[in-house]
Amino acid sequence: MFYHGIKWEYVCREYPLLSPRRTVNAKKEEQMLDRLHLIQQFGLEPIHLLEDDDSYPPERCIQECLAFGDTVFMFKRLRLPMWQLSSHEVGVEVLDLRTCSYIFTSLHEAKVEELFPSIPCWRDQIPIKFC
Repeated sequence: MFYHGIKWEYVCREYPLLSPRRTVNAKKEEQMLDRLHLIQQFGLEPIHLLEDDDSYPPERCIQECLAFGDTVFMFKRLRLPMWQLSSHEVGVEVLDLRTCSYIFTSLHEAKVEELFPSIPCWRDQIPIKFC
């Protein structure tokens, strides 16, 4: 499974597709330097996701994603091409949030069901196992 952490306010603003190209003008200097490094390395700035495995369980992925936002989107599969950014991190050029399998949010006022009516959402505790 793959995990992407994001603030709900960005979900509302960028829905349904996340792409770093759409937010270039809003980046700070440090983010721009990171962007340039990624472009030099991969030819583009990818969307980052964590990938779980036996040594990197789903709970850890969700906890780490929460450092980047109050909402975590979980995907069973991603659209290719996909780049391996580090041992547990992958990147994609564009992420279609509508293709997620599950959502976790710590933001109780997020109106997840309005944008994602058929996708299971957890609010109070991190799920140990998925349906």
